[in-house]
Amino acid sequence: MAPRALITGITGQDGSYLAELLLDRGYEVFGMVRRSSTVNFERIAHIQDKVTLVPGDLLDQVSMIEALRQHKPDHVYNLAAQSFVQTSFGQPVLTGETTALGVTRLLDAIRLVDPEIRFYQASSSEMFGKVVEVPQSEETPFYPRSPYGVAKVYGHWITVNYRESYDLHASSGILFNHESPRRGLEFVTRKITHHVAQIKLGHIDEIRLGNLDAQRDWGFARDYVEAMYLMVQQDEPDDYVVCTGETHSVREFCELAFDRVGLNYEDHVVIDEAFFRPAEVDLLVGTHEKATRKLDWKPQTTFEQLVHLMVDADLALLSGELDRLSRPL
Repeated sequence: MAPRALITGITGQDGSYLAELLLDRGYEVFGMVRRSSTVNFERIAHIQDKVTLVPGDLLDQVSMIEALRQHKPDHVYNLAAQSFVQTSFGQPVLTGETTALGVTRLLDAIRLVDPEIRFYQASSSEMFGKVVEVPQSEETPFYPRSPYGVAKVYGHWITVNYRESYDLHASSGILFNHESPRRGLEFVTRKITHHVAQIKLGHIDEIRLGNLDAQRDWGFARDYVEAMYLMVQQDEPDDYVVCTGETHSVREFCELAFDRVGLNYEDHVVIDEAFFRPAEVDLLVGTHEKATRKLDWKPQTTFEQLVHLMVDADLALLSGELDRLSRPL
């Protein structure tokens, strides 16, 4: 009998890549989606006939209990959240309800329905925020700098608490920034590559950005969902930092992206104060030593390869050369 996995946030970047990976490994995949007229199935359209979509909402514990009872998953991956840092400043309470308390509702549903379910929580490098040491590891204290980061810290610690209190197989992946052609346009990396493609094609002439000196540890989302899968396969649950171990600035991202299409970023980038955060996270860079040692995981895609992949995909998308539904990236 095929193992069964339930993914919250299946329509997101990570959810779509994880669903592909699990299907390739023989899983029966269920995806929890909110009853909403605005749900976007674009990222999973090419596999939608292979997954079962389940109604549910992190704001409603009853819906999660019902989903677990009805579909009996062996593994649950919680990837759903209000996941945009900038939005969390404008909607801090909603961010807390979904990104923090939503984790508790889901863990409690597992405890009530089937404590044998293995659980994965999507933690975030934004929990480190104003970093107290470089690089950041599983032992680094948290100092979040946004309502999103604060909510993720709650979600992380409640996962640890349920693991220790109820002996649940509950693991957290502290994932550093991970990007792909499926990244939302509201995220700076995809904003850059999409604008680069538009500029190259002559549709627009500039891109407005905030802090070009902010540095991040950027990896490829497809590499990172492999780490999620490996955590759930371990005999014992634990927490792992997932990252590349390299740091790059927004400026470097711009340089590579514009250079890919033969342009100079300085001719097109306009600094706009509107895109600066109320509290900035200046330097995030992790170490994946533990994940490599215990999970035998390491990133497969370089920073330059990632930027080129995203620029090429957006160029193809806007040029009408790529049907993303039949040739997913």
